[in-house]
Amino acid sequence: MATLKDKLREKIEAHRPRTARLLKEFGDVKVGEVTIEQCIGGMRGVKSLVTDISYLDPFEGIRFRGKTIPEVMAALPKPKGKDYPYVEGFWYYLLTGEVPTLQETLDVVEEFKERRKVPQYVFDILKAMPKDTHPMTMFSAAVLSMQNESKFAKFYNEGFNKMIAWESMYEDSTDLIARLPVVAAFIYRLKYKNGDIIAPDDNLDLGGNFAHMMGIPEPYDDVARMYFIIHSDHESGNVSAHTTHLVASALSDAYYSLSAGLDGLAGPLHGLANQEVLSWIQDVMAKMDGKLPSEEEMKKFVWDTLNSGQVIPGYGHAVLRKTDPRYMSQREFCLKHLPNDPIFAFVSRLYDVVPDILREQGKAKNPWPNVDAQSGVIQWYYGLREYDFYTVLFGVGRAMGVLANITWDRALGYPIERPKSLTTDMLEKVAGI
Repeated sequence: MATLKDKLREKIEAHRPRTARLLKEFGDVKVGEVTIEQCIGGMRGVKSLVTDISYLDPFEGIRFRGKTIPEVMAALPKPKGKDYPYVEGFWYYLLTGEVPTLQETLDVVEEFKERRKVPQYVFDILKAMPKDTHPMTMFSAAVLSMQNESKFAKFYNEGFNKMIAWESMYEDSTDLIARLPVVAAFIYRLKYKNGDIIAPDDNLDLGGNFAHMMGIPEPYDDVARMYFIIHSDHESGNVSAHTTHLVASALSDAYYSLSAGLDGLAGPLHGLANQEVLSWIQDVMAKMDGKLPSEEEMKKFVWDTLNSGQVIPGYGHAVLRKTDPRYMSQREFCLKHLPNDPIFAFVSRLYDVVPDILREQGKAKNPWPNVDAQSGVIQWYYGLREYDFYTVLFGVGRAMGVLANITWDRALGYPIERPKSLTTDMLEKVAGI
């Protein structure tokens, strides 16, 4: 019986000649021109990274292996009676680009169960940390502490073979994906539920087991499946994905690389944005005495906010020029499961008025909501009201995309990343100053 690893090997061997040919025959072909603004402005828009895992189209949104989010949700196998796919099947899909059968998906479900045992020392480290430690610090530290388990590091120390380096990176990545939900739920219960830890249930898939360990009833298992899938990847250039790739390019193992990527995800301009949006919404609701404003009242509030020099959190995106499909996926869940929730009603009213106002104002390149405009609403509704933990949830999902990427980085032998720097004097001379 062919396993996921066998399928991945087949895909890698077929892909390698494509990369080799591009380098040998077309290495001098230009892909755009870099401007001074791009040099100083965080390399925004510079086309210099390669990934086949996902692509962010400005007008279609994210595509995972060529499929949009609705297409992915429709194509992948789902647990019986559930609306969202197995996360395990999505991992198979990210790695291979092929939609797995139900049996292939269930094989990965069983493989994850075999791999998800977290070493006891990881829990001991987390228990020893100060009680007020940020959960993202705990999450990143837990990942880093497991580096002792790295099969890639052992492989490298015993004699590095470039052609099979992906295999041990795959092993580490799969171990991590299986363990991360256990670690995340442990952190939540330890920090916010007086250390009342709930043990994993071997009868459940990853999404169902995560909801079980969190102590949140159905349909939160579907929330977990949806949330982890839609947050899994967003091209290679975002901070968490790029950082993970960058660190792995030095032949660091998956534990070092993912821990670094999670540190980037914790930044206020990246993964932390979801909790900031929810906090802002609740502050505004409090100012309005909890009353849902009419469209006219909401329009006045939005204009007053913009005219005071502030922004509407959760609106706009560096690349997207339409409503973020990740926002729409969560909105569809809310319409089905919490249509009368007051926070969702407020978010919906914002959605009704903000885009037109931002278009009229003319300053925003993208007047549409992004994923963060909706993310916190569902978590709050199901009782997960500890803002600081939201980015850990993001991290569990994001790990799938970045770990799939670095597995392929090793498979295709990508070199260490080392861009060239210029001095300000050099840029001034280029500019004719």
